[in-house]
Amino acid sequence: MPKVNSFEEKYPYLNRFVEEQGWIEIGDSEYVNSFVRAYDLGGTVYHGKSSYPSIEAAFQDLEKHIKAYFEDLGI
Repeated sequence: MPKVNSFEEKYPYLNRFVEEQGWIEIGDSEYVNSFVRAYDLGGTVYHGKSSYPSIEAAFQDLEKHIKAYFEDLGI
């Protein structure tokens, strides 16, 4: 059986974001047309697409944009 990577290994930026900066929301929302969302105390960091082919695809998209968020902040 292949080794399954931990969440922290697969999504290091997402893990860091939740540990240090803010929070994420996953699933449908009546207020926002986005399946995944990331927020910090300043507000919205990222709203994803309205749907994804899989949860894995949603997390990959979120990881990519959270990485860009950290790069934009220079941290």
